[in-house]
Amino acid sequence: MEAIQLSLSKGIYGLLKNHLKFNTNLSDYNKKKLEKELKSAKVLPNKSLPLDVVSINTTVQVRDMETKAVLTFDLVAPIEAKISSKKISVLSPIGVALLGYYVGNEVIWEMPEGLKTYKIEKVSEIK
Repeated sequence: MEAIQLSLSKGIYGLLKNHLKFNTNLSDYNKKKLEKELKSAKVLPNKSLPLDVVSINTTVQVRDMETKAVLTFDLVAPIEAKISSKKISVLSPIGVALLGYYVGNEVIWEMPEGLKTYKIEKVSEIK
């Protein structure tokens, strides 16, 4: 799969840099992937992020490429996360995996259950 340049807000870029530095739960695969992605990321002011980019306070629809299951959830700050309401922290495994990617991108990330591939189908601002 071809490398994709992430588009991140300054705040999310800093959050991911700190997550990479201080989170000991990241697998070696995810650490290396995130390091590489952050080195080439396009860092933009929050208001300049394209509307089809996964970021904080967006509703995201992804398809698990193995099971074909469709998942829809809101990506929110860790303090606002509530799984029963489909509000997922940006620092959860799937949150970190998807941040900065665009609609149409496929993302490979090591989840607790193993290596997963997700295709981003829709992104919108949380209503």
